[in-house]
Amino acid sequence: MNQTAPLHTIEPDLTPNPIHPGARIGHVHLKVADLDRALAFYCGVLGFTLKQRYGRSAAFVSAGGYHHHIGLNTWESEGGSPPPRGTTGLFHLAILYPTRAALADALKRISAAGVELDGASDHGVSEALYLNDPDGNGIELYWDKEPEEWPLTETGELAMVTRPLDLESLAKAA
Repeated sequence: MNQTAPLHTIEPDLTPNPIHPGARIGHVHLKVADLDRALAFYCGVLGFTLKQRYGRSAAFVSAGGYHHHIGLNTWESEGGSPPPRGTTGLFHLAILYPTRAALADALKRISAAGVELDGASDHGVSEALYLNDPDGNGIELYWDKEPEEWPLTETGELAMVTRPLDLESLAKAA
């Protein structure tokens, strides 16, 4: 696949009755093998705050005082292993940071914790870091560029790309 080719757009006739434009993804709930290990990652490394815990089986974490952005549970997965590659399921959850400096702080946190990146991309519309949590769940940490900066085709359609992200430049933004 050409990494700089624009992604395909959705044909308007495929969405005859669009969802309300104010709809948002509110939270994600993840199955984990070890709740304490997951909390150490999401709270200790990424910096989320523990909002509520249900013994050894479930917990809810958030940013900014929200009730929860991420739910973690072991109800069906305690001691389990990640799903094998080549199967369906969640590709990744995406955590939106408000600024490039906030994403740079996230890069410093994960680097200090020794967490390896799976990738780092400039998509034209955003800059993103890709990694896995201790259970193999994919995570994208990203910030959106201003809409005026988004790349467009000659006909005005969005022209997202996948280019290498300059991690040194990002780290300096903190």
